[in-house]
Amino acid sequence: MNVSLKITKIGNSAGVVLPKELLSKLRAGVGDTLYVSETPDGIRITAADPEFAAKMDLAEAIMREDRDILRILAK
Repeated sequence: MNVSLKITKIGNSAGVVLPKELLSKLRAGVGDTLYVSETPDGIRITAADPEFAAKMDLAEAIMREDRDILRILAK
């Protein structure tokens, strides 16, 4: 998907209008938060919080390592 976005003036700031198709691909809508991060390839915009995803990956790793203990504690 190649989309060209025009920067427009919004008060003292600048903004872009995201087309419906792009919002659909992001699974985002009005009122949602988008996260912008810099990557070696450029800028990444995502609807998923990268910090939350990193914390969940760490939690999954801990749960895998300690699954026997967690199973005992769950009883």
